[in-house]
Amino acid sequence: MKEWIYLIFITFLPGIELRGSIPIAILHYNKNIFLSSAIIICVNLLLIPIVFLMWQLIIFLAKKITIVDKYLNHVRKKTRSLIDKYGFWGLVILVAIPLPGTGAYTGALAAELFAMKKRRAFLAIGLGVIIAGIIVTLASIGTIPLKGINR
Repeated sequence: MKEWIYLIFITFLPGIELRGSIPIAILHYNKNIFLSSAIIICVNLLLIPIVFLMWQLIIFLAKKITIVDKYLNHVRKKTRSLIDKYGFWGLVILVAIPLPGTGAYTGALAAELFAMKKRRAFLAIGLGVIIAGIIVTLASIGTIPLKGINR
């Protein structure tokens, strides 16, 4: 049980999310591949509405804090091409890329900054989380060869 709490905690960390917790579950704790991936993906999906609320509050407060405003502008620049060009699918791609800093937190922030409709953004982010979870799981078990990640 202690291991699951730790894995859920890792899943809640911005920039790490399931990209860190799935490999740890499989490679370090030797958890069941499909069960652990499914649970961690579900936890990451449950995180999305919380993240939307968090970003609304942060954006509201950020107008007064220079460093946060600079970060928001950085995210706008980083995500603008994907969101402007591909909209819904651009957000899916942004979240699905299994790299640190491209998960549900960044996707929800991009959706908020570009005033996407919440339901549509939730679907895009959710689909991206599921795709990222599958990619990370396959990489963790060696199906997708990634140097330094496989057993």
